[in-house]
Amino acid sequence: MISEKMKKLLKGNSVIREMFEEGKRLKNIYGKENVFDFSLGNPNLPPPEEVKKAIIELVEKEEPTFLHGYMSNAGFEDVREKIANSINNKFGTKFNFENIIMTVGAASGLNIVFKAILNPEDEVIVFAPYFSEYNNYIENYNGIVKVISPNLNNFEPNLNELKEKISNKTKAVLINTPNNPTGVVYSESTIKEISKILKEKEQEFGKQIFLISDEPYRELVYDNREVPYITKYYKDTIVVYSYSKSLSLPGERIGYVVVPNEIDDSKELAEAITIANRIIGCVNAPSLIQRVIPYCLNAKVDTDAYKKNRDLLYSIIRENKFECVKPEGAFYLFVKTPIEDDKEFCSIAKKYNILVVPGSSFACPGYVRIAYCTSYDMIERSRKAFEKLAKEFEF
Repeated sequence: MISEKMKKLLKGNSVIREMFEEGKRLKNIYGKENVFDFSLGNPNLPPPEEVKKAIIELVEKEEPTFLHGYMSNAGFEDVREKIANSINNKFGTKFNFENIIMTVGAASGLNIVFKAILNPEDEVIVFAPYFSEYNNYIENYNGIVKVISPNLNNFEPNLNELKEKISNKTKAVLINTPNNPTGVVYSESTIKEISKILKEKEQEFGKQIFLISDEPYRELVYDNREVPYITKYYKDTIVVYSYSKSLSLPGERIGYVVVPNEIDDSKELAEAITIANRIIGCVNAPSLIQRVIPYCLNAKVDTDAYKKNRDLLYSIIRENKFECVKPEGAFYLFVKTPIEDDKEFCSIAKKYNILVVPGSSFACPGYVRIAYCTSYDMIERSRKAFEKLAKEFEF
């Protein structure tokens, strides 16, 4: 018999994954070209050429025992040093290899951070809408999720509510910018205000409050939008990064955690996160793909292709009188549903073979997430389906 905790997780299995499986079923019935699957944030662009070249070069020139062997649980020191230098060059920071822990993607990065910092019933504040797996990551280590209600005007964080909900039990505030599911990039003024609030609350409660920045979409921004680097604004910041989106490598599971020296007892924290990497079962990040990363530090996928997708899909959505904040980053549209029940809207959309994810899965009912990391042709083919969907409602 499975554990009670797993029974709960089975009942709350990912809606996103369910929609993805539904897409496969519909494609078998209607044909791939007649199904418009916008459910999963799975990059459709190929990795940059540097990735392929690096893999070939490494496999051909390196000894297998070196290339595929164990290393420090924090990852190869030379790889971490090169990543630290790359961050320093981009953002004017002063990191070295000791500030970097290589991880099995951002998901594992968040898990080992929570493993390292959370005591039972410590609270982690998240801003709705947010990636639903955060709930599981926090609850894995007996933490409590405290949700800040969404700011429906522009989906920037609701800072007045943040002030009210920070308590003596708050251990961390978790942000995600560019945001999944809205595509919104938090402004510098917002980051400064969050930092100010946290500094005041640290003094009020006489305790450390971490700001955790989950950044898998950092490089996916449009229209010359800049993403503030959070460690510049708040000393107790932990950065979690993944190459899944910037290099189109979601299945390779590679990322890192940054623990700045400015954090009190930063070396102890970095060591704790490193040990957590081992004891939750990851042991270390995959060795081959770690070695690949230094070859690709200045590479990224063609964001112009995602921008082209965004512009087309956004125009289709607006032409059909659906409401949506135009995203500045990531590869999602977060669209207001014309009826209150977003799950019912998803069911109606499925009549026209349109697969989208209900906003209630992101703690924001009344909206749906539409992932545009698909082919441009599929988005174009979906135009008539969206027109038929719009006719179901009175605009």
